[in-house]
Amino acid sequence: MSVRPEEIERGAARLPGVPEHQVPVVNIANVLTVARIVLVPLFVLALFADGGHDTRWRVIAAAVFGLAAITDRFDGQLARKYGLVTDFGKLADPIADKALIGAALIGLSILGDLPWWITLVICGRELGITLLRLVVVRRGVIPAGRGGKLKTLVQSVAIALLVLPLSGAFAAAGMVLMYLAVALTVITGLDYVGQAARVWVAGGRARNESRA
Repeated sequence: MSVRPEEIERGAARLPGVPEHQVPVVNIANVLTVARIVLVPLFVLALFADGGHDTRWRVIAAAVFGLAAITDRFDGQLARKYGLVTDFGKLADPIADKALIGAALIGLSILGDLPWWITLVICGRELGITLLRLVVVRRGVIPAGRGGKLKTLVQSVAIALLVLPLSGAFAAAGMVLMYLAVALTVITGLDYVGQAARVWVAGGRARNESRA
């Protein structure tokens, strides 16, 4: 579950001297994020068109997925580089990421092209980390790590290969990458839990010291 991140964080940079509330909501970064959300149902429609195994439609579905994944690559970078961070972007960006990856995994499992246990592991991890973020954010922020970004990249490439109407060694390569994605998903998830625990303890200690 994105391609971002742990997930890509859009929350740090903004133009010098420009408060966040003055950053326009309608900007290129948010437009890319919204475009990714719009592409999700289009991807699903293409994936299931003509029974879900039509060669032409599977190629179209892979193209739509790839386009959406590219927007995921650039929206966060643009937001940070040009100071286009907004509350809307912080909320919509991870939603778009998880919607895209989740829709692809569930769709492939429904079509019988991906074992359900893989979908459940990845989607379960993303849901769990999202809930953990909501809890820990009160005491601190955990920065995005390289492992999370690598996980997202491997997930996306694996999904693209599985969506394409490939066979033989190419299809096998897609599954190998997906198994690697599962491993990275679990490893980075455990690492995130460890970081969250440290942030929670440190935040609690800081609160106690401030009250003393």
